[in-house]
Amino acid sequence: MSLRIAFFCIAHFCVALAATLPTAFAALAQATATPPTQTAPAAKPATAAPAPTTAAPTAAKPVAPNTAAPKPAAAKPATPGQTAAHQRQTACGAEWRTAKDAGKVPAGQKWPQFWSACNKRLKAQGK
Repeated sequence: MSLRIAFFCIAHFCVALAATLPTAFAALAQATATPPTQTAPAAKPATAAPAPTTAAPTAAKPVAPNTAAPKPAAAKPATPGQTAAHQRQTACGAEWRTAKDAGKVPAGQKWPQFWSACNKRLKAQGK
């Protein structure tokens, strides 16, 4: 039953909307259209309206400092494992650059494969 009512309401709304759209568009077109032979009227000079004397001056509100989010504290110190991983990556990167410049990188090997092998080798050495 409620589905039938909802469909009826939607259908009724669509019919009412369709009936009003053409007149709304026609009124809009008529209001904004200017015939090509007619020029738009020149703007009249604005006359200054006298300022009301009963209005009290408005006080400016003070601007609050930006308190949206607190700034994070200093970065956490790296764990020993993170430090070791960073050192291994730096060492492997240096090896990769020298091997690549010397043309000693095996054919088809890219950085991820080189990094994987180098990281395993350095871990086995205890670095």
